[in-house]
Amino acid sequence: MEHISLHHTSCLNDSLTMAQVEKRGGLLRKSSASKKPLKEKVVLMYDEIFMTEDPSKCSPRFWEELFLMKVNLEYLEGKLESLDGEELMKIKDNINCLFQHCIQALGEEHPIRVVNALQTLCALIRGVHQKNKSTSGFDIINMLMGFDKAELCMKNLMESLDSLLCAEGSESLKSLCLKLLLCLVTVTDNISQNTILEYVMINSIFEAILQILSHPPSRREHGYDAVVLLALLVNYRKYESVNPYIVKLSIVDDEATLNGMGLVIAQALSEYNRQYKDKEEEHQSGFFSALTNMVGSMFIADAHEKISVQTNEAILLALYEAVHLNRNFITVLAQSHPEMGLVTTPVSPAPTTPATPLGTTPPSSDVISSVELPLDADVQTSNLLITFLKYSSIVMQDTKDEHRLHSGKLCLIILTCIAEDQYANAFLHDDNMNFRVNLHRMPMRHRKKAADKNLPCRPLVCAVLDLMVEFIVTHMMKEFPMDLYVRCIQVVHKLLCYQKKCRVRLHYTWRELWSALINLLKFLMSNETVLLAKHNIFTLALMIVNLFNMFITYGDTFLPTPSSYDELYYEIIRMHQSFDNLYSMVLRLSTNAGQWKEAASKVTHALVNIRAIINHFNPKIESYAAVNHISQLSEEQVLEVVRANYDTLTLKLQDGLDQYERYSEQHKEAAFFKELVRSISTNVRRNLAFHTLSQEVLLKEFSTIS
Repeated sequence: MEHISLHHTSCLNDSLTMAQVEKRGGLLRKSSASKKPLKEKVVLMYDEIFMTEDPSKCSPRFWEELFLMKVNLEYLEGKLESLDGEELMKIKDNINCLFQHCIQALGEEHPIRVVNALQTLCALIRGVHQKNKSTSGFDIINMLMGFDKAELCMKNLMESLDSLLCAEGSESLKSLCLKLLLCLVTVTDNISQNTILEYVMINSIFEAILQILSHPPSRREHGYDAVVLLALLVNYRKYESVNPYIVKLSIVDDEATLNGMGLVIAQALSEYNRQYKDKEEEHQSGFFSALTNMVGSMFIADAHEKISVQTNEAILLALYEAVHLNRNFITVLAQSHPEMGLVTTPVSPAPTTPATPLGTTPPSSDVISSVELPLDADVQTSNLLITFLKYSSIVMQDTKDEHRLHSGKLCLIILTCIAEDQYANAFLHDDNMNFRVNLHRMPMRHRKKAADKNLPCRPLVCAVLDLMVEFIVTHMMKEFPMDLYVRCIQVVHKLLCYQKKCRVRLHYTWRELWSALINLLKFLMSNETVLLAKHNIFTLALMIVNLFNMFITYGDTFLPTPSSYDELYYEIIRMHQSFDNLYSMVLRLSTNAGQWKEAASKVTHALVNIRAIINHFNPKIESYAAVNHISQLSEEQVLEVVRANYDTLTLKLQDGLDQYERYSEQHKEAAFFKELVRSISTNVRRNLAFHTLSQEVLLKEFSTIS
């Protein structure tokens, strides 16, 4: 025994001499007596692991003692990063040994050991991955576990994490397990290149995630991390192989679980909406500049830009996957949320934790209970769809910033999936489900700020249409977001197809939509040269013209009253100059042998009924004015002429107006989602790197250990 302790002392002395050479900021402490830098014991033990010898030769209880020491994440990760590939290969056996002992320690009764093992695993996985970013070319699985033991190692690790997540035990341990899993998933920028995730596919923790979401106490604590983790796992090699998380998510039908997931998403989006509203009010009251310094990086503002809160693509991705993959989740969109108790008392301020981007951080649990502001004094319920529409109305305002452009696109993709779903359409158009939805409207010089109090109570589809109209009106600019416009018009078209099919007569201010569409056509024409250099504007023009064709051909089946059908004709006749100009433009391009010939000629053919209406009614209106000696006809007089001359109007029946191509992710959107998931993964990883692995809370919780 004496021999071993002497040997151990010599190991320590060697490490101490190294310590004087290798100073790392903040890791060394000076003793007042010797004035020489000393290393804390855990650092000395790490140094022994980084020798080529087995550290337990020096001290048989080495591994046992290691997991009683407070982990020094910074030192361990830094040490791994500082070695080159060759040096790391020399100590591979010790790294494998450390990894295995971490997994063994997860089964220990002492929570402190479990905590330290979990944190050590985080440091190991991150450190080794950082190393692999260079061209050292070693295999990560081999480096961490050894090829021969990898399968068993990962099976044991996943089983231990599963047990810890499902057990009745410590919430802090569960939190750390989820952090480790997020660390494991996001350690590479492209998660599909992270080969360790093959073992996470084989040894699924899907049920553990569902359990967290279905139990209110664990959902409140860990719901956010669980939902983000699930969204990322669903995106692992989703197009190349069968991903069990996709399969399982698509068949979940347990109400408590689906509602739990919906609540987590609604709370995160509500928190964003609330913070945006708060910032906007501060901005308007002139305190904004002083507060920007206080809140740190969460809020972005400069002299020329509108205020903005950082977007939350991770939670939006989770909403997308749920809506896209699981038909049962559609019911959750309309569930009212008692938990988000729409209280009138002031919201308690969030605890002062270091400011981190909202794209990665769960909303603080203090705020969650009273997060959604009342829509109106009369309406005391909200639901996930309303919260999502409000969120969309904020992020879709400013598409110049790349994150907001991605968020805006994802919002429109989610709305596309909703607009295609029969059940979603049923509750969107349900007359018995009326809400006042206070969407965010962009301040514009030529319109007054709408008074929130005057909002009517209407079916939810009206809010979706309002959002689309708002987008159309506010994005006619040089940096034209063509892709978003196409998606926006598609959402409107899909909703109209449902209304036509089910003969739903929606009391909506259709004129606002018609006017927005005509103004968009005018914008396309006046910026023809600039836009054609980048976009095929005829695709969009054709879609707009066909929306009008849909109203002309089938409007009598879904417009609310005969007079609204008359108003459609009035609007077309009133704005005839715009349609005439469009016809001239497409005729010019379809008769030339240029690249736009085919695209332009499609628009020419689509305009046939609009032109028939204009050519039929205009002479009659002029004749009416001449006979009655009126220079300027009123709207009522024009409508009188229209009603009197419907009988003699001949229109062509156009095919396929109520048909559309269904949304398909794999064929059309794979590149977008790949890029989006990469961005989310980087963001989540960056956030994990800061204070989230702090041990103070954990140590307080486990301070009594026998």
